[in-house]
Amino acid sequence: VRFMLETMLALKNNDVRKIPGYDPEPVEKLRKLQRALVRSAGSGAETQLRISWDSILNAEQTGRWWIVGSVWTGAPMIDNGQQKIAEKPPSGTVSGKILELARKQRMNTDVRRNIFCTIMTSEDFLDAFEKLLKLRLKDQQEREIVHVLVDCCLQEKTYNPFYAFLAGKFCEYQRRFQMTFQFSIWDKFRDLENLPATNFSNLVHLVAHLLKTKSLPLSILKVVEFGELDKPRVHFLRKVLYIVLMETEAEDLGSIFARVSDSPKLGLLREGLKLFIGHFLLRGAPASTSREAAQRLRARADLSTKALQGKASL
Repeated sequence: VRFMLETMLALKNNDVRKIPGYDPEPVEKLRKLQRALVRSAGSGAETQLRISWDSILNAEQTGRWWIVGSVWTGAPMIDNGQQKIAEKPPSGTVSGKILELARKQRMNTDVRRNIFCTIMTSEDFLDAFEKLLKLRLKDQQEREIVHVLVDCCLQEKTYNPFYAFLAGKFCEYQRRFQMTFQFSIWDKFRDLENLPATNFSNLVHLVAHLLKTKSLPLSILKVVEFGELDKPRVHFLRKVLYIVLMETEAEDLGSIFARVSDSPKLGLLREGLKLFIGHFLLRGAPASTSREAAQRLRARADLSTKALQGKASL
């Protein structure tokens, strides 16, 4: 009893030296050993835990293979920390047909193949959006979502609005996706003369949709040199602006064009758009255009040019 009381009193006073029979030497040896292990940790390959950051992020899908008994089928192999792990689509979850299609579409990296397979196996654009976010891609990998999405849209034999709605969802989600889509569209615009007819048409509808839904601002056209337009670019802009003018509600149309009415840096864009609408859309309208459609086009053109000058009542 006396021993127990003395021990409890020593612990209470935080003075273990008063415990009867206490020998501090073994504890001190263990402390020195611990400090030595901590200092030497990571000094050699045999002491390194061969686990990547991607393995931790994807533990729910692949299991915690670094803990005994916590791994299951589909977990990646250990790679000595030299390569990324969780970028390949899980085997058995993607059909060979999809993987072959990814190869034909030149999805030549694991990240691109993973994004492509996720998009192709989604039920709708909302499902695709959620699954792509769950990939937890970072920086350059995340920008690959935009490049794959645009490429898939252009490669379709007929325009599929699925890609446009998915693109709009990402633009709505965070502004950095707007910037990536903007740069991607600029790249395609510079290469218009080399695009096949189907790709060209799909790009027209994609850009028009993103402008109509305000997913992207009209300022994405600021790279256009209106004084040096060649035939492919005139054709492209005419189709895009015709769709925007004819398929957008009047109130939304005024808002779209008014967004570029105040910035001094966009003065050339405003003047270029006004000249292009007046010359190529109104005067250059096809002879087959019905009288009703021509009147509607002229009314929408007047509304848009007034909005560019800041005179639209929005």
